[in-house]
Amino acid sequence: MANSLPVLRIGKYSPRYPLIQGGMGVRISGPSLAGAVASAGGIGTIASVGLAVASDVYDGRNYFEANQIVLKKDVEEARKSSGGGIIAVNAMVALTDYDLHVRAACEGGADMIISGAGLPLRLPELTREFPHVALVPIVSSTKAASLIIRRWEKLYGRLPDAFVVETPLYAGGHLGVTKMEHVMDEALSLESVIPGLVRYLDEEVGEDIPVIGAGGIWDRGDMDKVFSLGARGVQMGTRFASTLEGDADIRFKQALIDAREEDVVIIKSPVGIPGRALRSPFVEKYLEGTVESKPCFANCLSHCSYRTDRQAFCIAEALVDAVRGNWEEGLFFCGSNVARITRMEPVEEIFRDLFGQE
Repeated sequence: MANSLPVLRIGKYSPRYPLIQGGMGVRISGPSLAGAVASAGGIGTIASVGLAVASDVYDGRNYFEANQIVLKKDVEEARKSSGGGIIAVNAMVALTDYDLHVRAACEGGADMIISGAGLPLRLPELTREFPHVALVPIVSSTKAASLIIRRWEKLYGRLPDAFVVETPLYAGGHLGVTKMEHVMDEALSLESVIPGLVRYLDEEVGEDIPVIGAGGIWDRGDMDKVFSLGARGVQMGTRFASTLEGDADIRFKQALIDAREEDVVIIKSPVGIPGRALRSPFVEKYLEGTVESKPCFANCLSHCSYRTDRQAFCIAEALVDAVRGNWEEGLFFCGSNVARITRMEPVEEIFRDLFGQE
């Protein structure tokens, strides 16, 4: 089965299988999951957001410093269990300390930076001392990819090593669009965006930049469909969230296992963009307008409606509650396929299901 797969090469890195495990925060995709995915032949990804809070390094005052320390440790830990595989870090542009996340990931030894939740227009500048680190923006349209390319070429004389195209139709967590009505816009489907982006990169840019499809990827049929559109890789998040090696509390994983299709809702995040999540008691209260938030513990986002005018809630606290398995007070981000999770399976089993036996 593996013989029919496209070859995915991102910078100097080429995984055995053309699959990236999506970055899921807070602490859903940490060193255990990333290392296991890398060892199995994919690209394992650590989500850099909020790591300090779920650690013993944070003392209530040193959030930004602690986050860097933990991220470096996480990359090192994932490397030890990766079997020589590829370790990426997902860093959100929307973070106040985005520059520090990128720097810590590079200093910690990450092979790749995957960056979305905004356009990573300065990413080459932040990584200029680490030329071996591959740079992969996440986009939802050819227009966004074109803007990044023009800016990078003009200011830094380089191009992205790949693009992840994430569709808001099925993806989990923050959906990369600014308006609720864009979430189900078919113009932002993988079927619409990937062929156009591949054509643009080939005909107008004239460079061999691979495109990776993300959002709603579950089985080999989904993967083959994305490959048929011209993508050379896929990114998969939700299916890995409840694996045995996943870094979240077992109660978080059980919440995903118990989820039904009708439990998935779209909310307006304090970040200012839509997000897909489970209808937990916390989310139910938010939708009803009666939610009470825990206080903001750090200026962690460049834009946050809770910090500026006390609308919505502290998303960092809600995500930390989720990763700790607090069903009553947690925000449980997920993709549209969450109802297909029925048990905690090992990472290797997912790879066997997707790629067969070698």
